[in-house]
Amino acid sequence: MDFHKNRPIYLQIVDHIVEQILLNKWSIGERVPSVRELGSHIEVNPNTVMRAYRRLEEDNILYNLRGIGFFVSDDASKLIMKSKKSEFLRDDVPAIFDKMELLGLNMDTLKEEYKKYLRKKK
Repeated sequence: MDFHKNRPIYLQIVDHIVEQILLNKWSIGERVPSVRELGSHIEVNPNTVMRAYRRLEEDNILYNLRGIGFFVSDDASKLIMKSKKSEFLRDDVPAIFDKMELLGLNMDTLKEEYKKYLRKKK
């Protein structure tokens, strides 16, 4: 992983794990790598990984079976999507609207650009 200096490493690990779950690389009920395994793989202190796992456990994304490890919770994808949508609407959309207003763009223009984007993806 390439870490950014402006965000705590454990939160970047949280983002990485969330992405793995959303991409279905880590499935519901699946055991995630141990703290040591992930720490070694991404070259960070296991305590930092544990902090990320605990955060995800608090958010009900992961659950811990003592002595066995951490697992992806049944509601992980749903909880992640709800959180990410709220975060996007709270943090990103206002900046988009500010830029649109500054540039004299309207929702019709945005809709057309979105339609073009979707056609290109197919």
